[in-house]
Amino acid sequence: MQPKVNILFIEDERNILTFVTKLLYGHNYKVTTAITGTGGLQLINSICPDLILLDLGLPDMDGQTIIQQVREWSDCSIIVISARTNEHEKVKALDLGAEDYITKPFGSA
Repeated sequence: MQPKVNILFIEDERNILTFVTKLLYGHNYKVTTAITGTGGLQLINSICPDLILLDLGLPDMDGQTIIQQVREWSDCSIIVISARTNEHEKVKALDLGAEDYITKPFGSA
């Protein structure tokens, strides 16, 4: 059976990265991961994912920058997964072009 969707997950918290990746694999999604913004941008350019799951608090750059850069050339779906709860941060991410914003922590149900 072919994977349904090609997902790129950019997340620097290893426990969340592992948890979400296993969950998505269990539902037959193809998942590629990156732990830095720079690595994520390189993968976006090379694999052209169907969906990007993006943490905003990355060690080398703010995820908002990634949204801006991706939107310059792609309409790939972006869902932000972040611990930032400030409404301004959520609105900014959505205004930049993210489709949705999920606040950590979250469950799998």
